[in-house]
Amino acid sequence: MASTLEKFIHSLDPRALPRVLQIQSGIYFEGSIYEMFGNECCLSTGEVIKVIGFKINKLIASICENNEDSQFSAKVELPLNFPGLYKIVADKTPYVSVEEITRKVVIGPTRFGHPCFYSPEDIKLANLTIKQGEQITFNSVEEINGTMAVSCVMVRNNRSHSFILPLSQEGKFYECEDDQIYTLKEIAEWKIPKCRSRIVKLSSTLQMWNSSNPLPENFDGYLVLMPVYEVQAVMKFRKDVVHILSDLDVEVKDITDCYDTSSFLQPLSLEDVFERTSKEFPIVAEIMDGLLGSQKPYNLLHTGKEIVIYKKYQATRVIASEIRSDSSKRHFLIPMTYKGKFKRRPREFPTAYDLEIARSEREQLHVVATKAFDSPHTELFSVSVGDQFLVQQCQTSEVLYEGRKKVIDVLACEQILSNAYKKVLLPMYMEGGFVEVIHDKKQYQLSEICKEFRLPFNVKVSVRDLSMKEDVLAAVPGLQLEEEITDSYLLISSASSPMESWEIPVYRLNLLVHLLSKDVQTVVPPMTRTTVEEISEEQYYMVRRYENQTVLPPPRPPKKPATFVQQPVFAASERDVSHVLQAPKDHMQVTAPQKLCELVATEHRRNEESGWVPQIKVIQEKTVCTEACSGLNKPFYYASEER
Repeated sequence: MASTLEKFIHSLDPRALPRVLQIQSGIYFEGSIYEMFGNECCLSTGEVIKVIGFKINKLIASICENNEDSQFSAKVELPLNFPGLYKIVADKTPYVSVEEITRKVVIGPTRFGHPCFYSPEDIKLANLTIKQGEQITFNSVEEINGTMAVSCVMVRNNRSHSFILPLSQEGKFYECEDDQIYTLKEIAEWKIPKCRSRIVKLSSTLQMWNSSNPLPENFDGYLVLMPVYEVQAVMKFRKDVVHILSDLDVEVKDITDCYDTSSFLQPLSLEDVFERTSKEFPIVAEIMDGLLGSQKPYNLLHTGKEIVIYKKYQATRVIASEIRSDSSKRHFLIPMTYKGKFKRRPREFPTAYDLEIARSEREQLHVVATKAFDSPHTELFSVSVGDQFLVQQCQTSEVLYEGRKKVIDVLACEQILSNAYKKVLLPMYMEGGFVEVIHDKKQYQLSEICKEFRLPFNVKVSVRDLSMKEDVLAAVPGLQLEEEITDSYLLISSASSPMESWEIPVYRLNLLVHLLSKDVQTVVPPMTRTTVEEISEEQYYMVRRYENQTVLPPPRPPKKPATFVQQPVFAASERDVSHVLQAPKDHMQVTAPQKLCELVATEHRRNEESGWVPQIKVIQEKTVCTEACSGLNKPFYYASEER
């Protein structure tokens, strides 16, 4: 049965791809040419195409000035990069089964892909009853014991309960209210259900739109968003992937069940190539849908280019982030084959507990205080800005607490005086501030740092990697080496001139190839060039999330005594610290403290699971951190704990 291309794509389940369509009718007569994004394709009546993918290209927004129930006055076209932050209005139409939710709602590995629903009636499971109105978070769709089901989480009395809902589970499921704010691109990728519109309200404007603003002046009403998809398709007798907008006036018919799909070229993603057995390599492939870029290896990956894929493997990378006080820091993945050298830079520690974590047997940790701390116990030391300490070890100490003696964890240190050392004890819960004093002037290879020191570790490139045409790390004032990860790579070279080979990441490049039946001239790959990969904020939090999901964080420090009243603390200025540290010549000058945003999602998740939930005083919402905290059951904030 024929339908418009738009209707077909709006109702298409991505899991049903690929689909073979025949053009039935439209504005295109036989032999006509349609051009989009530089691709020309004939869409004549009777033409057959194979749809291999689709994504939202733009949004058609209906404007409503007052509330979401009012009449909509006009329609405008919005690109996905249109600025602003938006709040989602919960859909009032219920879903009638879990299976309908999985067909129409995007469920994925990030926070954006964890939709929440509630049922107006109790749902009784084998070992748990979900009460009416309780929020259910859908985390992933999995096959469990041969049955497709959804892995879910519910929070009750500050405790997380995990359970499974089969796709066959029926009932009424309403979308929960969402108090988060999103960009238009995030909404398009994650928050528009299939066959349904999405109502949003403009929350705030990020910047002035550099072209004519399609929205009314000072608009603060509602928008109903309808997506226009870009369809990726393969045509017979063509080697590239064509891109077609779904709103074309074309009628199509699904003929997948009665058509031989082998007559089309078979596009493979890098993930598809990686799943092939190792004995099938090396192979020759042609890029069907490539990348744009003049730097190697991206100039090898443009459409039509032939490449040799020598092998697949897992490789170690070190995640590094630029040390900056603002949120616009860059992130890198550095291979262990990086030939540059590093010098150490001072680390910063917000608490005494962090000093204990960073302490090592290799060298004694030397720090200077950047904040004052007035101890509530006479047995423990009060810290002034500029005090210097050598960190020794964690131990216990008796203090007077509510008229009784109590044993607490403390950090034993030596205070450095002008001509002597004084043994002092710092409470482990001390929320002060310390910066490291560096005495080590040695230059290290990356592998040496990972072997000899505990990450995270602050460095600066002192000798750039001369094997690179441009070493992007050399221009960065400071880097924090955060952790080692293992990732999947393919080793490739140009098929026409295999002078050197390059590693390309499997899961961060959106690339389509088809395999050629050509023989590889040599099975031994040429010399492999080192590349430092700069990754986006979203990619950064994704690789850290996947790497950390099996790693437990260290135990959190003890809470402050209830009777403790903290005195006002004052951050040290750069002048204060440098004045105190008119240090010996072998001391590296201490830089002014910088506010570093630490990734604490795993710690927060562990606290939730253990039932410990702090009372939070919100300082500032960080939308970038919510990506790292995918899987949490509430908004995440950088915050301070109210004691």
